[in-house]
Amino acid sequence: MLTDDPDGEPIVEVGNLDTPSATLILSRPVRPFDDEPVLDFLITARGEWGRVETPVRVWIGDGPGEFLFSLAEDFRGWKGTRTWEALDHSLSVSAEHRSLGRVHLTWTLSGTDIECPWDFSCTTVHAAGEDMRHLAADIREFLRVTAE
Repeated sequence: MLTDDPDGEPIVEVGNLDTPSATLILSRPVRPFDDEPVLDFLITARGEWGRVETPVRVWIGDGPGEFLFSLAEDFRGWKGTRTWEALDHSLSVSAEHRSLGRVHLTWTLSGTDIECPWDFSCTTVHAAGEDMRHLAADIREFLRVTAE
């Protein structure tokens, strides 16, 4: 869901349809270079188990919103796993269409510290079709405002 944080900055919260085991928050969108078609944002995963976060860099027009829109368009399903990865490999999203019209999104956050690399994954579950379309639209809007 696209909302604002307490400081009035845009954020997107990605929850889980079936269980509230993990929430992902996309925040702090910024365009680091005027002459480069890239965007940066922060992604945070939090739950009862704790919290992890990492900065993410994406190409303008090739972000997670576009990937999620392609999944929403195929609401009837697909075979296998579809994957999207950020420009800097700090975030990847894998998608599987399962029974009952559910899309399982596995979000993998990766720390880029060479001395202490880390990976964290959590899965959110969404209804195929409109739920995925709303999620994609929220993320697209979150990144579009920064791109302009």
